[in-house]
Amino acid sequence: MRRTRAQVWGAAGIAPLLLIGLLTACTSGSNQSPASCIATPNGIAHTGAGAAGPLTTDLSLRPEIATGYRSGMTPVRTDTFAASTANPVATEAACMILRDGGTAADALVVAQTVLGLVEPQATGIGGGAFLLYYDAASASVDAYDGRETAPASATPDYLRWISASDHTAPQPNTRASGRSIGTPGVLRMLELAHRDHGRRSWRELFDPAVGLADQGFTISARLAAQITDSVDGLAKDPAARAYFLHPDGTAKAAGTRLTNPAMAKTLSAIAAEGANAFYTGSIAADIVAAIADRSGGRSSGLTNTGDLAAYQAKKRTALCALYREREVCGMPAPSSGGTAVAATLGILSRTDVASMAPERVGGRIESARDGFKPTAAAVHVISEAERLAYADRDKYVADPDFVPLPGNSPQTLIDHDYLMGRAALIDPTHSMGTASAGDFGPVPIGRGSPQVEHGTSHISIVDRYGNAASMTTTVESAFGSFHLVDGFVLNNQLTDFAAEPVDREGVAVANRIEGGKRPRSSMAPTLVFARGADGTRGPLTFVTGSPGGAVIIQFVVKTLVAMLDWGLDPQQAVSMVDFGAANSPVTNVGGEHPAIDATDDGVHDALVRRLRELGHEVSVAPQSSGASALARDGRGWIGGADPRREGAVLGDTRPR
Repeated sequence: MRRTRAQVWGAAGIAPLLLIGLLTACTSGSNQSPASCIATPNGIAHTGAGAAGPLTTDLSLRPEIATGYRSGMTPVRTDTFAASTANPVATEAACMILRDGGTAADALVVAQTVLGLVEPQATGIGGGAFLLYYDAASASVDAYDGRETAPASATPDYLRWISASDHTAPQPNTRASGRSIGTPGVLRMLELAHRDHGRRSWRELFDPAVGLADQGFTISARLAAQITDSVDGLAKDPAARAYFLHPDGTAKAAGTRLTNPAMAKTLSAIAAEGANAFYTGSIAADIVAAIADRSGGRSSGLTNTGDLAAYQAKKRTALCALYREREVCGMPAPSSGGTAVAATLGILSRTDVASMAPERVGGRIESARDGFKPTAAAVHVISEAERLAYADRDKYVADPDFVPLPGNSPQTLIDHDYLMGRAALIDPTHSMGTASAGDFGPVPIGRGSPQVEHGTSHISIVDRYGNAASMTTTVESAFGSFHLVDGFVLNNQLTDFAAEPVDREGVAVANRIEGGKRPRSSMAPTLVFARGADGTRGPLTFVTGSPGGAVIIQFVVKTLVAMLDWGLDPQQAVSMVDFGAANSPVTNVGGEHPAIDATDDGVHDALVRRLRELGHEVSVAPQSSGASALARDGRGWIGGADPRREGAVLGDTRPR
């Protein structure tokens, strides 16, 4: 017999209405931290955090806006399980399932469905995801690809104009048109992972999100700020306008209570019938109709019900490489995240990065935990390594089912000898500005223009059985395509394809759009293992990942180097200054961090000045990372959540 929501949550010790009330306080936009308002039944540990920082007024052209910095966050120590998401509501729900004996795979389903409600600007069932899953019983790592696909009828010019005879550009722009929407993949992927690794019934894992959708939740300060920033796009879709905006067209504010009966109905159907309820039948028909909808002057897309019915998630071979006596595993193509992170670390392995440890600073910093500021030498060499990795990523990485990687192997771009040659290109006294891709001889691909996702979230989980999950999930830009159907946001993931199908020399671009193809991603869910004396894989030691578009690679590299080279704990690692570079002359130094003086474009900050002396064009725009990290510490787990978003870590308590 199916248990009711009250029975399910009762097993965890909290009634659903009480839980919703407690979680509401965490997202009310008050100046309380998650530590002071999150539900904490016996046996649940939570993040300590200072007051949430004020919303930044500098939106700095970022599709998902930066929302300040929470000073004074402290690490969480747990015994057997832990969960970290970018929203405390989702973390709480995932933690309860873990406490009830669920696996990391079970908790992922709960976290993803709740995030789709409380963080719809970043993720949801209308998007896609990449997942690395460690199965402790078999000591194996599975890589799950839930990336969206282009419709079968997509042509090379699908994103540029309406048809071969009508060269009108998609309206009001490619992102907000039906042309941007790929066939969502996250539900098929989660179903596959749950089938492989779940313990709890698929049906009951939807109860927390259905309860929140039915009974309501409040808009958080971060979500409210993003709604305000996205009013024009949301207003073009009738369903999105009705849900996110007031009748006069103004944004609903923080603290506003939302119910989503359409989402409750959708999730209930998927719970009862499996992912097929989404990919076939009435929900699939509604998705197709929304993509074809021309209201508000929008151009329609060509996705049909056959595209949805044909979608399959894929299991791929995780991309693993050595770094400092550790094995670092990431996602293979079509995500470029695993390749670029592994290549960056491989290039850095030639350098004594440990000797470039960050400095503790004082001044405006409320806690020494915030006070880790990287040295100019570290930022320089790490950014240069990233430029080289991004150059190869931009040119060569695409959907491997359509475009082979150099050497027809994912190992080519991370080969040790090749990376040592790349490392030799770094000048310790001056930035290279823009790197050239490695030369692998004639290849039928071109450079193309880099496309990125920005509306993204990340989940890190370890369960009591020793399993672990690192999943990055996205709808691409903030609120995806601005299309809302049956209670959920549809992605605009197809804009992650190169804008032009050929380069300036007329060579086909690797990441061009083709029917059924998956666009390149930067998502970088990561698992790190110790190595045995005989060179075999040892115990799992770290779980990490981050949202942030193409900058994800930089956020993950910073977190890994901070933990592996500099010995910082997970909270210190994710809290320290964000920095790094893609393949351009611009080096990012996160101006939202209290250790960085971003006034007057950073001219008063010693780190920024020194980097500019080294030839870097430094940006001190606020960063919007949302990294999480979990580390095994000998007695259990220690976790950290990024102070730049509203996330939290929870688990079973352990004395300090």
